[in-house]
Amino acid sequence: MTAKTISGAAFDAKFDAGEDISDHVDWSTARRPGLEKRRVNIDFTDQMVRRLDTEAQRRGVTRQSLIKMWIADRLDGAA
Repeated sequence: MTAKTISGAAFDAKFDAGEDISDHVDWSTARRPGLEKRRVNIDFTDQMVRRLDTEAQRRGVTRQSLIKMWIADRLDGAA
């Protein structure tokens, strides 16, 4: 989809007024600074993976989601 072009001042005025600005934004190139994903690798023992999988299954989430939740909780608690 191609965004409709308007001036910056007109865009700001529409945004500030709470109007829908989605016709003026090219969402395919939108970014969230500081929230880009980066891949990391962590090695776990087989026993740890089995325990992670058991806990993830108990909670109804994936192993990756469980690890992300636990790390986020830990980082939030450290603040």
